Amino acid sequence: MSQFDQLAPTHDALWSFFMRGPLGLAAFFFMQPETDVSGASLGAETPPNSHEAFSRPIEASRAAMCAPATSLQPIVRESGGPHWMNGQFDHDGGIYDFKVYVPSAYAGQPLPMIVMLHGAQQDPEDFAAGTEMNATAEAEGYIVVYPRQTESANPLRCWNWFRLNDQLRASGETAMIAALTREVMAAYNVDPSRVYVAGMSAGGAMAVNLAVTHPDLYAAGAVHSGVAYGVAAEPLSALCAMNDGMGTVRLPEALPNRRPSRTVPLIVFHGDADDTVHPANSGQVVAMNQLLFDGSGNARPPGLTHHDKIEGGYAYTRSLFHDHDGLPFVEHWLVHGLGHAWSGGNPAGTFTDERGPIASREIVRFFGLFTLGR
Repeated sequence: MSQFDQLAPTHDALWSFFMRGPLGLAAFFFMQPETDVSGASLGAETPPNSHEAFSRPIEASRAAMCAPATSLQPIVRESGGPHWMNGQFDHDGGIYDFKVYVPSAYAGQPLPMIVMLHGAQQDPEDFAAGTEMNATAEAEGYIVVYPRQTESANPLRCWNWFRLNDQLRASGETAMIAALTREVMAAYNVDPSRVYVAGMSAGGAMAVNLAVTHPDLYAAGAVHSGVAYGVAAEPLSALCAMNDGMGTVRLPEALPNRRPSRTVPLIVFHGDADDTVHPANSGQVVAMNQLLFDGSGNARPPGLTHHDKIEGGYAYTRSLFHDHDGLPFVEHWLVHGLGHAWSGGNPAGTFTDERGPIASREIVRFFGLFTLGR
């Protein structure tokens, strides 16, 4: 079913607007990246042995996919090395592909896990190459799972964060990704108190949806170049929100007093030169989490603001908003001069800029502060 099923009578006109419209479509959020990524293939369980292997995207066809997640082969110490594997997941009558990275340190002991959600016209291989999250996970001892969006679900492989059905706990892509998270947790010995979600662009927006609707599953989240919850209900309002960062945050009515049982802490990255998703959207994510945290919606100043500059790269402003125990419920990085790109990423992947602070490293550091129940 098309992403435009709610607007079927104007499907053709709206699609034309998406590709050539006056908003510039917020450029690339729904469009094909200019960078073409190619790379050598690795087998379904071939461990990357070097920095270059971590960075190289993998050509993976559906025919090369392995068995469903429940039959993923157990990893034991004797197997040695990290594992970069394909998987399939059956949910609500659909089959979903994903990738899993298991670090070499895994020998059956409980490990934390990160769910990584790619952006438009990306895929797990490309996203892993650009973010180098597998290398960070290898160093820090994390399992990483990368769900794959398909063209049948969205013509440009965006997560459908802007559809009402995909903003609910029990339906759509939010429910599917949460179910996949639990499936991989069951396949490996994942520590249930240390499960996290992160995403870029459309994936960042979907990470917000999951953080808002599943605070009992994800201990913390990361939003890179994304938008706040509920600022759109269909493609046109999504474009408007992306273009000006002035969408209205609408939290789920099912949350009493608009507050869940807990607020998922968020680390937010955005470039102030982003002409695809306006940087004001990152401020909306901060305000949204403040509303979830204290119910007031009143802007509060950050508890700490730090200005610095990457040597030979961009300056940035890092702001911390603390809870009553002194832990940040939001950490906001605004990177000055960064466009619509993963900060500190590897150019082997699309939408990356190595001149910024290394987002993957900072995200994992932030995740390490939080467990469910803390």
